[in-house]
Amino acid sequence: MGQDITLTAGDGFQLHGYRADPEGTPRGGIVVIMEIFGVNEHIRDLCDRFAEVGYLAVAPALYDRFEKGFEVGYTPDDIAKGRVMKDNGNAHFDNVMLDVEAARKVAAEAGKVGITGYCWGGVVTWAAACRLDFQAASAYYGGGILPYVNELPNCPTILHFGKLDQSIPLTDVEKIAKTRPECPVYLYDADHGFHCDMRGSFNPHAAQVASIRTFRLFDEHLAG
Repeated sequence: MGQDITLTAGDGFQLHGYRADPEGTPRGGIVVIMEIFGVNEHIRDLCDRFAEVGYLAVAPALYDRFEKGFEVGYTPDDIAKGRVMKDNGNAHFDNVMLDVEAARKVAAEAGKVGITGYCWGGVVTWAAACRLDFQAASAYYGGGILPYVNELPNCPTILHFGKLDQSIPLTDVEKIAKTRPECPVYLYDADHGFHCDMRGSFNPHAAQVASIRTFRLFDEHLAG
């Protein structure tokens, strides 16, 4: 179902990506933004899941400007490596947006395009919803959204956070909700990474509820 592809950004830079096509006519396109761990097995699996329900899903390798093919798992050493790469991404955030836009253009082959992202990808999702031409956005446990909260999303946007997430203070979540009341903020009795079934923090119930909300959003604004 899925395949590795090459994306070309607006400045000519070429990066890798993963593309999953549905059977038959797509209902829309979805850009899937990675965690700090690169386009790994989990992100490819998410793309495949979106394709299974009718969406063309594209995941850009947003670290390719710093290290081609970076992909790790979820060990403490992997987390440390991922944080270094995330810092590189944050230091060159305009380039990150260029690379997300490259993925959006490919996903737009299917019509309207949504975006979803996890961990650092949640932050990227928020910024992309504000700066690029997406029709819906669903961001999961994006710990760095607060510095961008004064930017206004151009599309319906929902946010998911875990009440037990020690890396994202609930006071930050409350500030986001207060500043952007038009963007629903959902809290779950779960930890950071609750949507990833390859992490110890995976919470099946929270993941299911968040997925239902995400699919409902995309079904309404992309396929509706």
